[in-house]
Amino acid sequence: MSRRLTAAVLTLTAIALTGCISLFPKAEPARLYRFEARLTAQAFPPGDLFGVLRLQSGFPRASAGDRILTVNAQGEAAYIAGARWVSPASVLFDEQVSTAFQNGGRARLISRGEVIRAVYSLKLDVQSFETVYDQGPKAAPVVVVAVRGVITRNRDRALAGEQTFTARIRAADNRVSAIVPAYNQALSEVLGQLVGWVNAVDTTDK
Repeated sequence: MSRRLTAAVLTLTAIALTGCISLFPKAEPARLYRFEARLTAQAFPPGDLFGVLRLQSGFPRASAGDRILTVNAQGEAAYIAGARWVSPASVLFDEQVSTAFQNGGRARLISRGEVIRAVYSLKLDVQSFETVYDQGPKAAPVVVVAVRGVITRNRDRALAGEQTFTARIRAADNRVSAIVPAYNQALSEVLGQLVGWVNAVDTTDK
C-alpha cells in the first residue's frame, strides 16, 4: 500500500491545539520515529575546559509533543496522521543537545545541582521545528529547524553571546520515511554550529 502523504484533511478530527488538524495519508500505518543528530568532527579553539550551566530549553507548544507538525504555504498547521516521535520532540531535542556536547571541545554542559562550577549559562529557545509544505501538498516538503542561543556570564550576568542557528533541508520525497532523515540533517547542522559557537566563546574575562 502506498505510504505517500497527501494534504487531505480530516475536518472532524478534534485535537487540543486550536487551528491544527490531521493530515490523512492514503494508508499510513501508525509508526514511531526518532530524530538523531550526527555531528561531523570539528576543530575547537585551544584552551582550558569551562563549565556551562544549561538552562531549561524553550520549545513551541505546537511541535513540542510527539506528533510531527506541518505548515502549508497559507500558514495552516496540521499533524501527519499515523506517525509520531518515540518521545515528545522537546525531550528528544534536549537529549540530542546533551549528546552533541559530549563529542569534544572545551565547553562542558552542567545541570543544576552539579558540584562543578559553571562559568557561563546557556539558554536555548527552539523557534521552529516543523515540516513546511511550501510547494504544495503533494510535493516534497522542507524541514525547518531554528534554535536561538543566549550565553551569559554567571559572574555578572553580562551577555557573552547571542545567535540564531537555522537549517532548511528539503526531504527527498513526500513520505515520512524521507521527512525524518531531513530532520536528522537539519538538526545535525544546527547543533554542529551551536557546539562550535559555544566552544568559541571568549573565556579570557571569565
